[in-house]
Amino acid sequence: MKRAVRWALVSVGLAGVVTAIAVAPSGATPPSGLTNIPLARGANTTDGTIPLKAGSDVAVAQITVNPGGSSGWHSHPGGAIVVVREGSLTVYQSVGSKCETTTYTAGQAFIERPDEVNQVINTGTIPYVLFVTFPRVPQGESARTDEPAPACAGL
Repeated sequence: MKRAVRWALVSVGLAGVVTAIAVAPSGATPPSGLTNIPLARGANTTDGTIPLKAGSDVAVAQITVNPGGSSGWHSHPGGAIVVVREGSLTVYQSVGSKCETTTYTAGQAFIERPDEVNQVINTGTIPYVLFVTFPRVPQGESARTDEPAPACAGL
């Protein structure tokens, strides 16, 4: 009985040593000459994925719009990942003959799917500031496509 208890304790101890060795940091090297300045971060409030394609560009832009201003009706060939840094905005998305609206505020993020037609209006009292990543932009082309106002545009 004592021998069985002893073997159990030795086995548990060896398992702990093996786990500690396997999880221990492996001599990572610190960065040198690197400065990381986080520009914005937001919690995603939409579902969706935007797969990247080899040979396409990824563009990043800071967009500022004054109160009452708008983006105009547009789409993005590869979609967009948007982080709201300051202010608030309302997205009008054309869905059939209707417009769906969603308001976002500082600290939130959302996704515009490829070729989704929408307009973004500053409904707040201060300029909104967005940091936008445009994946899958065809090389040499614009990350934005101007679109005609859809049937629901009589806002």
